[in-house]
Amino acid sequence: MAKKFVRITHTPSGTKLAEGPLGWGITPFEGNFYIRRKHLLTDAFKPNYIPGFCPYKFFYVWMDLHLGDDTKVRSLGWLYWLPNPLLPFIAFRLGLPRHHPELEVEEFEE
Repeated sequence: MAKKFVRITHTPSGTKLAEGPLGWGITPFEGNFYIRRKHLLTDAFKPNYIPGFCPYKFFYVWMDLHLGDDTKVRSLGWLYWLPNPLLPFIAFRLGLPRHHPELEVEEFEE
């Protein structure tokens, strides 16, 4: 049986952000992807320290994508630093929106 994978690319820069198996590696939830560190292909995400709160997922911080040419994509992702313990698949993982206009999401099987 083929395993499903996903690849996420920042299209304006061509930077590959993440690639890995759908499931515990890259978890789709509520139209977003929550990505384990081992499946991130860049270390260019930095917290911008703008906090956020979701009533059932709890506290997060917004993450900016810092590209090599001093370009910064503000608040492209987020990270739950104090997550709801009932949702372990979002804890300390980078969250990215599936339908962001600057992101290309490819799903494939291997």
